[in-house]
Amino acid sequence: MKEYLDIIYLTAAFLFLLISANRLAGFFAHIRLPLITGLIVMGILIGPYVFNFIPSEAIDRLGFINEIALVFIAFAAGAELHISEFRERRRSIFTLSLVQVIIIFGVGSIVFYLLSSVISFTRGLPVEARVAISLLTGVISIARSPASTIAVINELRARGPFTQTSLGTTILIDVSSILIFALVFSFNEVLLNDEQFRLLVVVILLAELLASFALGLLLGKVLQFTMGIRLPQGIRILFMLGLGFGIYLFSEWLRHYSRRMWGMDFYIEPLLINIIASFYLSNFTRYRREFNDMLEKAMPYIYAAFFTLIGASISWEFLFKVWTLAVLLFFLRLVLMFIGSWIGSALSGDPVRYRNIMWMPFVTQAGVSLGLITVIMGEGHTWSYQLGTILIGTIILNQLIGPALFKWAIQIAGEHHVKAHGEIIEDHEAVIFGYEAQSLALARQLSSQNWSVRLVTDQPRLKDPKIGNVGLVYEREITKESLERVGADKAEAIVTMKTDEENYRICEMAYEHFGTPNLVVRLNERKNFDRFYQLGALIVDPSTAIVSLLDHMVRAPNATSLLLGHAPDQDTADIVLRNRSLHGVSLRHLDLPSDILILATRRRGQMIISTGFTRLRVGDVLTVVGSKESIEELRLKLE
Repeated sequence: MKEYLDIIYLTAAFLFLLISANRLAGFFAHIRLPLITGLIVMGILIGPYVFNFIPSEAIDRLGFINEIALVFIAFAAGAELHISEFRERRRSIFTLSLVQVIIIFGVGSIVFYLLSSVISFTRGLPVEARVAISLLTGVISIARSPASTIAVINELRARGPFTQTSLGTTILIDVSSILIFALVFSFNEVLLNDEQFRLLVVVILLAELLASFALGLLLGKVLQFTMGIRLPQGIRILFMLGLGFGIYLFSEWLRHYSRRMWGMDFYIEPLLINIIASFYLSNFTRYRREFNDMLEKAMPYIYAAFFTLIGASISWEFLFKVWTLAVLLFFLRLVLMFIGSWIGSALSGDPVRYRNIMWMPFVTQAGVSLGLITVIMGEGHTWSYQLGTILIGTIILNQLIGPALFKWAIQIAGEHHVKAHGEIIEDHEAVIFGYEAQSLALARQLSSQNWSVRLVTDQPRLKDPKIGNVGLVYEREITKESLERVGADKAEAIVTMKTDEENYRICEMAYEHFGTPNLVVRLNERKNFDRFYQLGALIVDPSTAIVSLLDHMVRAPNATSLLLGHAPDQDTADIVLRNRSLHGVSLRHLDLPSDILILATRRRGQMIISTGFTRLRVGDVLTVVGSKESIEELRLKLE
């Protein structure tokens, strides 16, 4: 009983320190370094090797926090692998992944084994231990960081074949590293326990993998069932946490039971099981959005606890002694990554300009890598802790250098969509005919949404309103040539606020010569309604607009408030699908932000009834509602 009370007290003290460490780690974000790096550094400072706020014996008792965190990290890794979104680049992704795994794991393990005879902490070890260490080092070198990759892509608004290949390869290799780790870990158990390698060992390894896959699917089914039960989200998260953590407990029990009953370890990899469960839930059920929303809300707290405790576990004194080895492993991994990426990119037929930079997206390491290291450090071998500390030092270097290299690669590939000063590049252009209070208000509103607007007037000597992205243009005539001079031929929308005759002439020319997507007309007389309607214009009739608006406010206040922008941080938008990799993907398989709602889908000018089974086509226009941040995220994905 006393032991459990001690663990509760230690956990409470750690959480108290964690709050302070998390706030101080935010400083690293201000100097353009990843928050993860800040958490690791803060963990080192509060750990037993610097200020000793967390003694070394306390770290061992808090090990269950790492296991809980690994549940969510595995779930997050599996949820990022969306089959439907990587079809177009699947050849490049699979070829690049396969070649990198072969070269980095194979060659890396051999090189480290050759070096192990001169490395201080491995020099006196038997051959079996040196082989085990080399294989584990090769596995850790494979692992990547999908979270860091996605963060850089979102920051640069990156979209294109290079970005898509980078993300798909990162996720696939990261998941593959879990599978390879399970094989290596089981093989090392045989190697280090002096068991004779027989055919039975191969059978056991295959049985362990099959059992892991079967349990992963079973866990996915259980999660699917629980997602269908109406429960508060907090309860769902706790239940999901309990199921995932239960896999760790069952894995340890099965391992000890098999050793006691059969004289050999039967090890099922908990990370692999949780990844398979998450992959199943995200790709083969309708609960992807709810599941991702749960992960998104829980992960900041999980990452804070996990990386801070990892930092506290690092022996700064030992790391300082072996920093040369950490740097050596860092550069060895870079060289092998360059070779593997170049060969894989060439074999998959990628453009020549991508081959020399294809290694840059894969340097960063974080969650899964550190999770595997915690498993290694928990094995209790004389070399486990030393190897784990060296590998963590290498990961810190990768985390510091990797994001910057990936940013550079995206810029070289020309797939970034952010100006140097950080403002979003938009190509939305509108031309408003008529200069008055309403047209000025409309121009100001469009400008606030990053539209480029031209106000056209036939009144000379008017003052420029000096609104950002809004220009005042004088044009007296209404002809095809004059419309082209003011840029109406290239505008996404034309708004006419003049007399009905002038409005009709503008709309008719735009309809016949320019094919402008959106023609918006402010009607003056009701009798002219049909003329504009036949041109496909969107008509605003001031005589009925207010009554219609009030009617909708009474009957559907929530929807009307959204459309009018009254809801805080909510907006509506039309987004055109231009991403060819999403052609043919059904709406229910589209990875949407959790607060996005698709209101309508327009295809070739016709509204279609949209369900979860509606398959998207390039050129579809999706009308969506959600937070401005989520709409921008979805726009990047679709466009």
